[in-house]
Amino acid sequence: MAKKEEIKKIPTHVGIIMDGNGRWAKKRLLPRAMGHSAGANNVEPTCKAAWDLGVKYLTVYAFSTENWTRSDDEVSTLMKLLKQYLEGCKEKCLKNNMRVRIIGDISRLSKDLQETIISLEEYSKQFDGLQFQVALNYGGRDEIIRATRKIAEECKEGKLSPADISEESFKNYLDTADIPDPDLLIRTSGELRISNFMLWQLAYTEMYFTDVYWPDFDKKELEKALEYYANRDRRYGGRKS
Repeated sequence: MAKKEEIKKIPTHVGIIMDGNGRWAKKRLLPRAMGHSAGANNVEPTCKAAWDLGVKYLTVYAFSTENWTRSDDEVSTLMKLLKQYLEGCKEKCLKNNMRVRIIGDISRLSKDLQETIISLEEYSKQFDGLQFQVALNYGGRDEIIRATRKIAEECKEGKLSPADISEESFKNYLDTADIPDPDLLIRTSGELRISNFMLWQLAYTEMYFTDVYWPDFDKKELEKALEYYANRDRRYGGRKS
């Protein structure tokens, strides 16, 4: 098994689209809810594995703006699992020296879940280990629209001139304003698309797709993804990074 020092180049920031919970459960003749539960249980081991291997930022796609179209029962199950995870996250943060931030529009979430998020973010900002972002009610297009509205309001109020808007200044209005763009995106379950995840931030990100379902994605699979990244000849506009 590869170790941190054996992988030539470790990405600073890794994003993961955690896909395949339902198919994992179906394959085992289990209810979809059990697949989502197994997926939730896989988050902490993945965070630990990422930090042990040298990753500093990890962002996971937990619930998209499109996930509201799923059945009421499934959405309710996902929200309960998210709340349970976030409520137990302070202990995980203390144990693993981990900071947690939520990206996405939390205004549509229940009031108690919003309060849990605010409390967790405030508590965990003291930790300087793994910087862990959870994308919750998140969509890349929605994020860009929200950022654009903020810019429009500031222009309207005279706080910002349209001539001052640039790529660098625009980034400051995104949910990931003070977080580096992902170097590597991993998607599990064999799907080959990014599904509205971090559209702005993924402009120069390396993509790694695996057939492994998310509940089965372990440290060994993460090492495979990091080794793939390490062997890529990264270029920007035809020039090496």
